[in-house]
Amino acid sequence: MLDLRNGEADYSGVVRREGAPSRNRASTRTMSLGSTEQRPWPTELRLRKAGHELLVSFDTGESFELPAELLRVRSPSAEVQGHSPSERITVPGKRDVAIIEVHPVGNYAVRLVFDDLHGSGIFTWEYFHDFGRNLDRYWREYLDELAEKGLSRDPPSRRTG
Repeated sequence: MLDLRNGEADYSGVVRREGAPSRNRASTRTMSLGSTEQRPWPTELRLRKAGHELLVSFDTGESFELPAELLRVRSPSAEVQGHSPSERITVPGKRDVAIIEVHPVGNYAVRLVFDDLHGSGIFTWEYFHDFGRNLDRYWREYLDELAEKGLSRDPPSRRTG
């Protein structure tokens, strides 16, 4: 569990796995990013479904179940996003990808490591909040992009022999 109350991270457990005892903690922490606008602050991160889903709860009362596949293919890393919009790549074959590690980055983000060993994306709290609120649209865009390019969510089949 990554405890995010008051901007302090408990690095001992990092994230709570599904089935672990729940600690129902309320958080009033919000983050100001150089403006008067208050940003939602996460109160819980929990890996679920054997790492295929990340549950993120915020002090606004909102909770989002974020699929590992979509987090992977929309990773904020330069490897996926490039250094400009024209360099962004479409990542196929990640239907079965799982999150295997969650590493705190200061008190503003986490670095997710996936079982395909991609681990260079820094996922900020604002990124997760936007991701959750726009999940349906991001899924549609991803599926449309795959179809347009003739790509699949399924990993390439392995050849034996």
